[in-house]
Amino acid sequence: MDRSELADFLRVRREALQPEDVGLPRGPRRRAHGLRREEVAEMSGMSTDYYARLERGSGPQPSEQMVAAIARGLRLSLAERDHLFALAGHAAPRRVLRSDHVGPGLMRIFDRLQDTPAQIMGSLGETLVQTKLAVALLGEQTHYTGLARSNVYRWFTDPSSRLIYPAADHPAHGRIYTAQLRHVATRQGPRSPAAVLASRLLGESEEFAAIWNDHQVGLTYAEEKRFVHPEIGELTLHCQFLLDPDQEHSLLVFTATPGTDSYDRLQLLAVVGSQQLPSGASATTSLR
Repeated sequence: MDRSELADFLRVRREALQPEDVGLPRGPRRRAHGLRREEVAEMSGMSTDYYARLERGSGPQPSEQMVAAIARGLRLSLAERDHLFALAGHAAPRRVLRSDHVGPGLMRIFDRLQDTPAQIMGSLGETLVQTKLAVALLGEQTHYTGLARSNVYRWFTDPSSRLIYPAADHPAHGRIYTAQLRHVATRQGPRSPAAVLASRLLGESEEFAAIWNDHQVGLTYAEEKRFVHPEIGELTLHCQFLLDPDQEHSLLVFTATPGTDSYDRLQLLAVVGSQQLPSGASATTSLR
């Protein structure tokens, strides 16, 4: 770990970012050149003291997970992210961590959607980042580990993951998730993470196995999806996505038609803020 170079690199990259770059208001009394340390710390999911010690060159060696979080918070490119890993004394990022890194271009778009339910997903349905309104609508999805990071795995192994959708829509969701996983597994190959996920589900879920054995392909979601929120009721939302082909990430954005009950309820959700879903419940969205 090169503490002095790491400290300089973090400081320079932080000062190069402006509040507008990450969707933050500048404010009339702002004097800081670039972002404040506490802002980067919050975006990286760590304490201000921990991040400040790294910038001062007096902090402990950060873990790979911490380095990945800082890289995302600072909106680093993939090359800059790899450089940060080297400065922190780690080898080149493992594939799983590398694929978790969201490109700065997609993050710039995401940062401007803070008043909208939006989230960035990996190729297996891993939720990488969420806006606060997405958390309020869908539940916190970024904390899962292992196979549970995939929404298709949770769909077939955790009944609470289905609570966000009307029961009448569950069969269609199951078929679409399975078809999308088959598509990813075929594209990535028989030893890919997608193939491993499918193999595990075949052994753990009779429902998944039955759908998988039907060999359905090409199933996709309609533009509109129905959700059931525990506080504000049912919403019908449009789901648009923007694909980053280099990283196989998708930015999902949920909107409602003005003048509808769903639009009014989405505005209410923005006021109510993040809600605690029943006992471990969380939403799931498509693999793409």
